[in-house]
Amino acid sequence: MPFPSMSSKGTTMPTDNPHALPQVVADHVAACNDHDLTALMATFAADAFVNDAGREFIDRSAIQAWVDAEIIAPKVTMQVTDAVMRKSNVILHAKVDGAFDKTGLPDPLILTYHFNVADGRIDQLVITLHKQAL
Repeated sequence: MPFPSMSSKGTTMPTDNPHALPQVVADHVAACNDHDLTALMATFAADAFVNDAGREFIDRSAIQAWVDAEIIAPKVTMQVTDAVMRKSNVILHAKVDGAFDKTGLPDPLILTYHFNVADGRIDQLVITLHKQAL
């Protein structure tokens, strides 16, 4: 799905329509929610880079180990609450849940996913704890 035209400030995507997201991002969310390692890995480019809360994963085997241990095993789910697109970037906020240690984490846990999409695949993903603007 091509990106729609947008202003320089970006376009807010409706959260009730997952098809409004670029296909690879919608596929990423669906694969996460389905706990499907193969489908989730298929969303990443061969040379993708992931930064999860400051931890960097820069090759396919490291990304797969991270996905398996921290998304698939604890059955993480993502409920998209907001998404904004700017050129090849998608900034997505999602309520995240699963069977992981939530000690010290806010409830609900909202994470911000910064996707960079190139050639129909995610080539960079940065995940941070979402903090409301003041």
